[in-house]
This record gives sequence, structure tokens and C-alpha cells, in this order.
Amino acid sequence: MSKVVSRGVGAVSGMLGGALAGAIFKQVWKFASGKDDAPQATSEEYGWGEVLLAAAVQGAIFGVVKAAIDRSAARSLHQATGK
Repeated sequence: MSKVVSRGVGAVSGMLGGALAGAIFKQVWKFASGKDDAPQATSEEYGWGEVLLAAAVQGAIFGVVKAAIDRSAARSLHQATGK
């Protein structure tokens, strides 16, 4: 039973984490570049440097948010179930 609960919590926290990371990245990019949207990899109007920088920042933010949410969910589940 706890395996099923753990997977459900993991799925929900993953979706929430992705949405939160996306919102944080959008605000960070807007602050850093002054532009509303980050460059898309397929867009011709941006150079390699700006596209790769945006991808690196987005990946770092996603990784930190995912780790924080996963850790928090694991601790909460452990406290609730003792496992």
C-alpha cells in the first residue's frame, strides 16, 4: 500500500514541481534578460550562446526545484507512515 501512495505522491509532486520550476524560470529569465520569453532552440532570431544559456539556467532551476520537492515529499511521507 505504501508503495502505491509513494508513487502517487511522486507523480503529483513531479507535476507540481515542473509547473513551479517553469514559473520560477520565467521570472528569472525576465529579470535577467528583460524579455518576457526565453529563446526557443529552433528560433533563428537568437544565437547559440543565448539559447544554450537559457537551457542551462532552466535545467538548473528544474533540478533544484525537483530535488527540493522530492526531498520534502519523502520526508513528509516518512513522517506520516514511519517508513
